[in-house]
Amino acid sequence: MAELGDVRIEESLKVKIGEAKNLPSHTVSNSGRSTFCSIKIDSETIYKTSVVEKSLNPFYGEEFQGEIPKKFRFLSFMVHDNGSKTDKIIGKVTLKKDELYRYHNKEHWFPLTPIDVDAQVQGKVHLEIRFDEILNTEPESFSSHRMAVRILECSDLTVINGSCNPYAVVMVTHTKSKHKDVKRTNVKKKTICPNFDETFFFDLENKGQNHDRNLYTFDDAFNGELSISVWHDDSKVSREVLGNMFPGAFLGEVKIPLRDLDIQSVHKAWYCLQARENSKQSRLDLGSLRLKISYTADYVFLSHYYNDLRCLILRSCDVRPISASAAYLLGEIVDNRAEAAQPLLKLTYHHGKLVLLVKALASWEVSKTVDPNTLFRGNSLVTKIIDELMKFIGLPYLHSTIKINIDDICSEQKPCEIDPSRLKDGENLSENMENLKSYVLKIIDSITASGLVCPTAMREVFHAIKESAVSQYSGMPTIRYLVVSSFIFLRFFAPAILGPKLFELRPDTQDSTVNRTLTLISKSIQGLVNIVSAKNISFGLKEEYMVPLFESLSDPIHVDKVKMFLDIISSSCGAHLRNIEAPIILKEGTLIKRAQGRKKFGLKNFKKRYFCLSNQHLSYSKSKNEKPLCVIPIEDILAVESLQEESFKMNYMFQVVQPQRALYVQAHNCVEEKEWLDILTKVCNTNKNRLRTYHPAAMVNGHWLCCKSVDIMAVGCTPVSGGLPVTEIKVNIDSDREVEKIHSLFLTNMDKLDAYQDCMRNATDACGCQEVYSGDTEPHPMLVIDDTKICFETVTEIQKCVISLEQEHKRYVKLVQRQTVIGSIDAPIGEDCNSTSRL
Repeated sequence: MAELGDVRIEESLKVKIGEAKNLPSHTVSNSGRSTFCSIKIDSETIYKTSVVEKSLNPFYGEEFQGEIPKKFRFLSFMVHDNGSKTDKIIGKVTLKKDELYRYHNKEHWFPLTPIDVDAQVQGKVHLEIRFDEILNTEPESFSSHRMAVRILECSDLTVINGSCNPYAVVMVTHTKSKHKDVKRTNVKKKTICPNFDETFFFDLENKGQNHDRNLYTFDDAFNGELSISVWHDDSKVSREVLGNMFPGAFLGEVKIPLRDLDIQSVHKAWYCLQARENSKQSRLDLGSLRLKISYTADYVFLSHYYNDLRCLILRSCDVRPISASAAYLLGEIVDNRAEAAQPLLKLTYHHGKLVLLVKALASWEVSKTVDPNTLFRGNSLVTKIIDELMKFIGLPYLHSTIKINIDDICSEQKPCEIDPSRLKDGENLSENMENLKSYVLKIIDSITASGLVCPTAMREVFHAIKESAVSQYSGMPTIRYLVVSSFIFLRFFAPAILGPKLFELRPDTQDSTVNRTLTLISKSIQGLVNIVSAKNISFGLKEEYMVPLFESLSDPIHVDKVKMFLDIISSSCGAHLRNIEAPIILKEGTLIKRAQGRKKFGLKNFKKRYFCLSNQHLSYSKSKNEKPLCVIPIEDILAVESLQEESFKMNYMFQVVQPQRALYVQAHNCVEEKEWLDILTKVCNTNKNRLRTYHPAAMVNGHWLCCKSVDIMAVGCTPVSGGLPVTEIKVNIDSDREVEKIHSLFLTNMDKLDAYQDCMRNATDACGCQEVYSGDTEPHPMLVIDDTKICFETVTEIQKCVISLEQEHKRYVKLVQRQTVIGSIDAPIGEDCNSTSRL
């Protein structure tokens, strides 16, 4: 049975921010607002959309997807007024973590509620409370008690305007007398995890009639309340507490009724900080926000627990017919095939079975397709797997191929409208046509010149689907181009051109003019692809204004370029192709770096810089398009690790260790920090000279804070993370986690598996089986059982594996419940998300 330390919890979040509607207008002008939406986990902002100008019904149309590297209690969405000088928030949607399952993978309209600064709290406080009896020797006198409240520490407090200088206020309220005693701790500077360790004493008189020392009554004093509130020290803001002016912003509070405490024992526990109970909420209609939220928490066991299910999935590529395999059945029972395609892709890619699975699925689909012109145009399991593959490993290739073209289009903003009905005053149709044609040909040239650097896995998959199609339709010469172009152009390049932000080609959404240009370019490229793959070239009449452009693009020179490109990326990959090393951008963005202090008396400060990581070097510059101020070759990156907060009293810092010094960098939030650490670690792991040890803290005031050594070149005191060096940058895949995701999908759809099995057991025809799946959000083709016996055996094996794994999950939940200590730092009192059930 799994022990607590054997199970890790991996959390991920995917959110589609659709649109807002009925936002309140400006009270003076009664006009639209310029707004954007942000995502927060607790009080930390992890994502912001682009600004939508002057609309009360703004469409954002953006997506966030990432791993959540820390525990959180609340997920919030804020709609901001971009027109105000301060960060004015129009309204918010706040959901508790343990209620996210209600909205999992479903679009929902959420009403916006007023923002309450005091409600944006996070963190915990550690308390110790004890009672000491004070005996009075005088006759007819009453015994009294002294309560000692010890504020030990806090953790994960909210950062206010980039800083956190916390202190705690302790208050005892006597219910009947309404007398209140207030005391406060000292301020701790620049920390979200302050260690106070201060004790305060409060006298409590017991006026009960029972004077037995062992029997205490609870009136007046013991009907009171103990309140601990935590504040951020800020001289610009003052709050009044019982007539005392305390500077700062509210970070949260804990209220404990004295009658709930056992005066005969010491009470020591962690508490979750809460919002004020008397927070005022306006009843104004602030509009609503459309969201699609997908939150998953994968409870991943040790690898051997997944061996049976893993082997069953990996054997799918050898099962004949493929429609009786576990992988195929998974794609049939889920409502959204992309949910099945993602873990299947990663698992088979990691274990070297991807091409075999794609070939088997493609051959089966080809054999069932009547019209070859529709081949791979639907959302089948194989098309979804290839879609996910291109997104998974193809983004760096996409960026290196067309990003410079997209940047030019967005910056130059040349008029490219060729629809006569949409021409603006002063525009010339022929000039616009030339502008558009110039952009299209430049992008086509960039794409067709990139064949040799197309990722190996993509070329192998394209080769597999091409061979499957050619073997079935040997009398159709253009089929070799049709099937490959269906993916590389229609599902990869064309969508990226149409929506560059979704593919991380551009940081912001473009204006309507540029969007129209990108739309026309995308249409033009799709038209050229149709010319290449069509047997009889004909131009449709749906958009007659596009015909002249298509005619010019149908020049044999352009057509031959595209054909050669498609042949190259779908050829069997030789060794000469694998060794090509092209400069590919892996990640880029704005971070904050600490000056490296090259001058002896130089000032070491923090500045924003634009970082760019490729497969050859890491560089940074003042802004995106400026010359790099510093270039660090990959071979000079000896270690990449997190940096302890105590170094500079700053969160989300990491270090890039070089031969002579370390570069200290700060990300904007925990998600961004994890993304940079992950990709930099993969790059660093290719370095044969990578360090074995490092310093987890910085050298400050002449010594390393971690080991206290005064030698700047001292060997590190802590082993590096990341394992042994590797020979090339590889995609990091957690095989066990992917099998856990597959297990969860099978478990969620067990009723469909059972019905499918009954269908086969009763020898029901295929139409009868189809009824089991009615109501799917994505229409599936009619289920085909090519071999009832093999399919029945596969379903039985799936059920056995899933039930066995689920029994382990249930045993683990019971173990957690038995060993969880309420009031510990891992299960604080007042926690909203201690549930061990999986979503």
